[in-house]
Amino acid sequence: MATDTLKSDTGASGAAGRTVRRLLLDNGALSALVVLLVAMSLLSGDFLTTQNLLNVGVQAAVTAILAFGVTFVIVSAGIDLSVGSVAALSATVLAWSATSQGLPVWLALVLAVATGIACGFVNGALVSYGKLPPFIATLAMLSIARGLSLVISQGKPIDFPDPVSVLGDTLGGWLPVPVLVMVVMGLIAALILARTYIGRSMYAIGGNEEAARLSGLRVKRQKLAIYALSGLFAAVAGIVLASRLTSAQPQAAQGYELDAIAAVVIGGASLAGGVGKASGTLIGALILAVLRNGLNLLSVSAFWQQVVIGVVIALAVLLDTVRRKAGSGAAAPGGSSAAPGSPGPGRKGAGALKFGIAAVCVAVVVGGVSYLNSGSSGGNTKVGMSLSTLNNPFFVQMKAGAQAEARAAGVDLTVTDAQNDASQQANQLQNFTSSGVKSIIVNPVDSDAAGPAVRGANKADIPVIAADRGVNKARTATLVASDNVAGGRLAAKALADRLGGRGSIVVLQGTAGTSASRERGAGFAEGLKAYPGIKVVARQPADFDRTKGLDVMTNLLQSHPGITGVFAENDEMALGAVRALGSKAGKSVSVVGFDGTPDGLKAVGAGTLYASVAQQPNELGRIAVQNAVKAAEGKKVAGMVKVPVKVVTKKNVADFS
Repeated sequence: MATDTLKSDTGASGAAGRTVRRLLLDNGALSALVVLLVAMSLLSGDFLTTQNLLNVGVQAAVTAILAFGVTFVIVSAGIDLSVGSVAALSATVLAWSATSQGLPVWLALVLAVATGIACGFVNGALVSYGKLPPFIATLAMLSIARGLSLVISQGKPIDFPDPVSVLGDTLGGWLPVPVLVMVVMGLIAALILARTYIGRSMYAIGGNEEAARLSGLRVKRQKLAIYALSGLFAAVAGIVLASRLTSAQPQAAQGYELDAIAAVVIGGASLAGGVGKASGTLIGALILAVLRNGLNLLSVSAFWQQVVIGVVIALAVLLDTVRRKAGSGAAAPGGSSAAPGSPGPGRKGAGALKFGIAAVCVAVVVGGVSYLNSGSSGGNTKVGMSLSTLNNPFFVQMKAGAQAEARAAGVDLTVTDAQNDASQQANQLQNFTSSGVKSIIVNPVDSDAAGPAVRGANKADIPVIAADRGVNKARTATLVASDNVAGGRLAAKALADRLGGRGSIVVLQGTAGTSASRERGAGFAEGLKAYPGIKVVARQPADFDRTKGLDVMTNLLQSHPGITGVFAENDEMALGAVRALGSKAGKSVSVVGFDGTPDGLKAVGAGTLYASVAQQPNELGRIAVQNAVKAAEGKKVAGMVKVPVKVVTKKNVADFS
């Protein structure tokens, strides 16, 4: 009897082991996720904590919800590039209708969801009846939805109604609502795919569209419904995202469509159609979230993070591809097939090969992260710094000044790049909070959107230093900043004096919705009121980018060839304008920029750029770290530290260069 019992127990445990082993062997994405979890847990003691794992769930939520909708489209052999823009548009419609138009919140919610469905329906109509390739149809909607979001919001964030903002909060003070929404939407997606007529239609269309049509399936109508479902899920994702930020950002979710597609493919779906599961998509989204979270905790350089994420995504997909190819050869020798569920030769080979590649993944992640773990400066006091972007010389200089001061003070400084994405910055601030840093420096993408994440740091008693831009509706120990409004006024005076108080000018604006663009533009407009002889003939955004500044300025010269001045809200756009103006720059047309970057100062010295409002970004970074260390040690810091801005012209450029 004892022997029988022992055999039974052994058999039960063996069966459980085989089940787990088969689950891992048959799911490449799950294997990759397990590998990453183990690697990150070994590399960072802060990773495997309850709070941090909840952070990972929150950070995966929006991508996962978007990806569930994209799964429907990819299973049916389509593609949807518009989901990020549709998410932003839906959130903007909700905030605008409830806040600006005074509609009841429930009706605003209905309008937001209807907006997402309508965008998806248009995509489906263009694909089904307009015969447009899905790539082109949804690419067009990407632009249309983003443009409408900017038109409705006038390029400014809109406060989100309080009753809806609870979707970004927690239940019981610890369980994040976005995670619950993600789970609910995942269950709905799984139910649609596995248990409904339209779900079976997706697989049929993706497997062989012509065969599906010949079998009596109304393919065109089904595609309308499939893309409408994708739009619905995008609307929900946009509402959850805006709830986290407590504001609807017209530029929110940029590039999220690529993350959503990556999550679906990592999860085992085929871009050729006919294959895909909601559970796989969820795992794919979690892989992306674990990567970003873990790399932040490990202080990996912001520039290298993108490389590491791309490599791991490729390896995860390769892992699943190799498994599928190896599994297709699972027939036994002589043409006989192995019994269902039995580990035949091909299946064993696939499993061995799969775990071999998984080991390579571990080696790449562990070795790569260990080698690239150079974002910190070494020392005892841990300080986190989230910059709005590192795709701009101004913030690169701010980072350099901060790192130089950190090295001198023996501080362990971790610098992250939010890539002008308020949601990504919120994730980074959450990661800093859960990793036990002594203080945080934040250069907000948007002052309002940074508020909720900074309040989380406030609850954890971690002092926060705001750099260059303030944080609204949250407590900061100090603000180290140049006065952007005062700088805008100085730029207006410098340009007006150069033009003798008369002329026609154009203004190149920064990224719509950002605090820097709003404040510099407001200061310039205010300063220009003293010069009624100067007329602004055009204002166009060029997103703080030199190439866009060149293109926008080239276009404006066609309709306004007689302009005599240009104000650009940063030096990069000013340098693009100088390039477009050619020989006119510095002679018949005077250009004023903002920031005092090295390239900008060179142009001032050469005379092609008349002036730049210098902010001394190195000094900003240095002083921010000084105050962060003082706050971490409990010392008193000033509520505001002003770094002077100065107008740099050819006369005094040598003092700055």
